[in-house]
Amino acid sequence: MSTKRKLITEDGQEYIGYGFGSDANRVCELVFNTSMAGYQEIVSDPSYTYQAIVMSYPLIGNYGMAEDDYESEFLSAGALIVHEYNDIPSNFRSINTLSEVMEKYDVPGIYGIDTRKLVRFIRSYGSCKALITDESTSKEEGLKILGSTSIPTDAVSKVSCTNAWKSRVVMGSDPIQRSKPMTVKKKHIVAIDCGMKKNIVSSLNAMGLDVTIVPWNTGVEAIKKLHPDGIFVSNGPGNPEDVPETIATIKKLIGEYPIFGICLGHQLISLAYGAKTYKLKFGHRGGNHPVKNLLTGKIEITSQNHSYAVNMDSVKDTPLEVTHMNILDNTIEGVRCVNDRVMSVQYHPESAPGPRDGSYLFNEFVKLFQ
Repeated sequence: MSTKRKLITEDGQEYIGYGFGSDANRVCELVFNTSMAGYQEIVSDPSYTYQAIVMSYPLIGNYGMAEDDYESEFLSAGALIVHEYNDIPSNFRSINTLSEVMEKYDVPGIYGIDTRKLVRFIRSYGSCKALITDESTSKEEGLKILGSTSIPTDAVSKVSCTNAWKSRVVMGSDPIQRSKPMTVKKKHIVAIDCGMKKNIVSSLNAMGLDVTIVPWNTGVEAIKKLHPDGIFVSNGPGNPEDVPETIATIKKLIGEYPIFGICLGHQLISLAYGAKTYKLKFGHRGGNHPVKNLLTGKIEITSQNHSYAVNMDSVKDTPLEVTHMNILDNTIEGVRCVNDRVMSVQYHPESAPGPRDGSYLFNEFVKLFQ
């Protein structure tokens, strides 16, 4: 039988369950995800760095872990919290159990708790700090640890690449990107890696783009020496204001190249134009968020994972035009500046996991080169 483990929230609630993965004690930001599938992509998404993910879907682990479905080379999530964990997966593609992979990368997990109650708490109280610890830790001890421990602000530097690398188009290969790729004549872009998911790189390659991925703090001159046709700014974890170096770089690149940003990249581009960002009460995480495309009037069901959003009033004083809106809470989901050939969205068009409604955006990025 698994060892009993405990979750203590910063307001003093205690949840006792059983451990899987690593047995490390960890202070994390408590968030929830409403996706019904895709736990491998979720737990390997760098945007979850320092966060304890509560899965609202009750059964996790039942299809194991497949070699081709990771979104990063290593797991950086703080913890995983589920109602029921299955350690005997049924899937011909599985090569490891979820617990084995989490143990390898020192990610603790808890199962056997009331995740419905925990999700409702997060929705009411908001994202907060929580401690994953041994059952023997008292509430008083746990609250003392939570009060004296801060969530680190170095998340982007922790998950970004440390050296530039390339991902080239392989002609004749079967692209991972699901939408029909456009025919382009050997374009090359630079992707600023703030914690980029693998399927974003695959999606860009599928559009006929060779990609040079560079670290988050790469300077403007180093980027220009690569002679890109365009710039991509990736997703990533944490507060966008924690990476002023990247914002400064984007400011200098605006107007020089076509630019496309996703998630954190969307927030960084907005900040570079002078807009403001703010933290949402409990964020958007899941594969079922409805977004209205203001340019077409169509509704897209989207995959999302973020804690911050762009302030609507602050955009009015910038050259940016709002292109997408979240139907649930009227937050900004996309902006553009036609004159500068800049576009960005808050959600994940590469859809890993999630619906594929937004995959057309990679085509729109390619059109900026024309």
